[in-house]
Amino acid sequence: MQEIVDNYKSVLEKDVKIWFKAASVKDFPKDGGACVKYKNKQIAVFNFARINKWYACQNVCPHKMEMVLSRGMIGDDKGLPKVACPLHKKTFSLENGENLNGDLEAIATYPVKIEAENVYIGFQE
Repeated sequence: MQEIVDNYKSVLEKDVKIWFKAASVKDFPKDGGACVKYKNKQIAVFNFARINKWYACQNVCPHKMEMVLSRGMIGDDKGLPKVACPLHKKTFSLENGENLNGDLEAIATYPVKIEAENVYIGFQE
């Protein structure tokens, strides 16, 4: 199961080599998430409309190894945007992937940009 999580590595915007066109902004719920597929990865994309920001992370939860984070609730922890896994409510920073409960490894995060009403996710490969 660990090989599933090992497939995901965080990408900083300065390291992006490919901007993948995921979908139209209209395809994502406001203040919620949806899953997109890029190569062999499932990526959770969140339209955090309340703060006018977009985030992307791996869709797989490192606790149960289920592809569910895109269905998690988003909110904030003292101003830090986060997602809560719908299976066990463990929370992760949408900015850097840190497990805010302190008991799991971080998740991978990816830069997002919006151009011409389309959502793009940044990858290295």
